[in-house]
Amino acid sequence: MSKRKTIFSALLVMFLWGSLFPMIKIGYKAYNITSTGDILFFAGIRFTICSLIILLYSLIKNRVSFKAEKHKIHLIALSGLFAIILHYSFTYMGLNLTDSSKTAIIKQVGVCFYVCFSWLFFKDDKLTVKKLAGVLLGFSGIAAINMSSNGFTWHLGDSLILLASFCTVFSNVISKKLFNSVDPVTATGISQLFGGIVLLVIGVIMEGRISLEFNISVLIFVYICAASVLGYCIWFVIVKYNSLSKLFIIKFAEPVFASILAALLLGENIFSIQYLLAFLLIGGGIYISNT
Repeated sequence: MSKRKTIFSALLVMFLWGSLFPMIKIGYKAYNITSTGDILFFAGIRFTICSLIILLYSLIKNRVSFKAEKHKIHLIALSGLFAIILHYSFTYMGLNLTDSSKTAIIKQVGVCFYVCFSWLFFKDDKLTVKKLAGVLLGFSGIAAINMSSNGFTWHLGDSLILLASFCTVFSNVISKKLFNSVDPVTATGISQLFGGIVLLVIGVIMEGRISLEFNISVLIFVYICAASVLGYCIWFVIVKYNSLSKLFIIKFAEPVFASILAALLLGENIFSIQYLLAFLLIGGGIYISNT
């Protein structure tokens, strides 16, 4: 991919992932999801179905890729542990205990950590002035969105969100090392199948239930699955060929898209000076780090 196509593809993924925040909220109402057990059960169904779609596509496209994955199954499962099981468990439990306005800031701490210490994981992914400027502008943009929040305290829920942020970093580091020898799409499908089944089992143990009716609300679930499949597959293909630190700076755009779509779909108010400031800061961070 050219640099322009890479940035566009990464921004498309951020749009898809950002759209999932309001769509999942709509899904919770549509399917009467209230408890943590319900949420994990719903997530388990989502990732299990997504993984089966990805694996079916991968099997039709390239059957040979499945042979190589057998020798790396433990690393693929490890990626699924961090990317799906731990990340979503920490996120959902944290959201029940912390102020949602702080979540957007805390979720980016792992990104800042990686950009500053990427040389610990990959020798060719070094810290530069442009990367540092990009991550500072991006983080400032996320902070700008939350300028109206009342104070900044620290609770158990905040710690869980922070752990979820680092789980995202670790899963991407594992995946990038893994993709040197396996197909990104097939590995994504296997890791999501592992994570989805585990979340499904945990949801059942916690007596999670969802009232899924085959009417117009099914389109919500279809969109959630489609956005997940496309988002993760495109992202991990990009991860294979590009510097993680530059991609993580683009990841600051995810909560911006989430905010815009929340305004359109949920009626949340984003027409204030801090959102305009956030858009400019994050856009500037992405531009500087990639020039």
